[in-house]
Amino acid sequence: MSTALRRVRKYFISSQVYEALRPLFFLTFLYGLTPFHVVRRKMGESYLKMSCFGIFNIFVYIVLCGFCYISSLRQGESIVGYFFRTEISTIGDRLQIFNGLIAGAVIYTSAILKRCKLLGTLTILHSLDTNFSNIGIRVKYSRIFRYSILLLVFKLLILGVYFVGVFRLLVSLGVTPSFCVCMTFFLQHSVVSIAICLFCVIAFSFERRLSIVNQVLKNLAHQWDTRSLKAVQKQRSLQCLDSFSMYTIVTKDPAEIIQESMEIHHLICEAAATANKYFTYQLLTIISIAFLIIVFDAYYVLETLLGKSKRESKFKTVEFVTFFSCQMILYLIAIISIVEGSNRAIKKSEKTGGIVHSLLNKTKSVEVREKLQQFSMQLMHLKINFTAAGLFNIDRTLYFTISGALTTYLIILLQFTSNSPNNDNGNGYECCEALHNMTNHTL
Repeated sequence: MSTALRRVRKYFISSQVYEALRPLFFLTFLYGLTPFHVVRRKMGESYLKMSCFGIFNIFVYIVLCGFCYISSLRQGESIVGYFFRTEISTIGDRLQIFNGLIAGAVIYTSAILKRCKLLGTLTILHSLDTNFSNIGIRVKYSRIFRYSILLLVFKLLILGVYFVGVFRLLVSLGVTPSFCVCMTFFLQHSVVSIAICLFCVIAFSFERRLSIVNQVLKNLAHQWDTRSLKAVQKQRSLQCLDSFSMYTIVTKDPAEIIQESMEIHHLICEAAATANKYFTYQLLTIISIAFLIIVFDAYYVLETLLGKSKRESKFKTVEFVTFFSCQMILYLIAIISIVEGSNRAIKKSEKTGGIVHSLLNKTKSVEVREKLQQFSMQLMHLKINFTAAGLFNIDRTLYFTISGALTTYLIILLQFTSNSPNNDNGNGYECCEALHNMTNHTL
């Protein structure tokens, strides 16, 4: 039994950065989101290799997505359209298809044009192992490996349950979606989810390395507090950092440790800035399509529950509300995953400043004080930050922004519905008149 457990455990242990990312890059390579796949050399070392098939696979997905989205747009078909059709739902449907087409184009174009940015980020993360070894730390990647596995399983499980539930519901009522509709529905949700997984794992890699740096600096402070060490005293090793799956193997002077920590922090910030250049437009399109779907899904649900809907549909109210609620929750999870992945890395980076100033207050060595002051200046100018094309920061303030915008648009849509004299047969003039009345009432 113990032998079997050891064999199973072996599959969840990784000692190399590329090996830890193997399952993730296998899936992104399969979906055409990256042209790389992890290859192992004869000596046992892993690395990322770009292949011609990877580039060809990306172009195949671009053509497939373009064909399916344009066909669905021209035919006016969609999964939402099978549930009901109103003027507002038709507009929302077309907006979602158009936005999904843009999102697919941006994600797959970034996979080709900005592949060097992603490769550069991973190269810096790989080179950090050497810097950590200089201060007596050997990093293990088991946590990153397990995190990527759990995240992928969680996302794929949710998508699998959602897809099976939706298509069984449609088939039970005799509705057979066309090939293009099925592909747009499947690709939109799955590609967005896997792209989010890639961002979250990269952000988690930054978080783990920042945690190591913070723990190294905390250990210095702990040594000065409990052992009354002089700042210039040598031949002292750091404490074992078991909580981070690493251990110390050499002795270092505190000034050398702080200097190496500065270099590590600089490299982490450089890698984060490079990763932001790769993901920035992807995150903008993903957050935009998620917001759009949440707005319209919340409107459809509220309209039905408030009894204002005059829809004609084969589906019962429970089935109708369940479908749109599940789709809304799916994209809420997408936004939360992006924001929390970014926010955790940012918060770890912010903690470093407090630890450095704590050391600055405790040290009596002129050399160490100068190093800490340099580190403090570096922390002021180098910060980890993720943005969506520079339009807004991706942190927890985004929750408030989205909530405010969501509330505003829901109120407008609900007032638009209540002021419309005839929801089913209203023409363009009546819609404009209702919108004009709503504006006068607001003023």
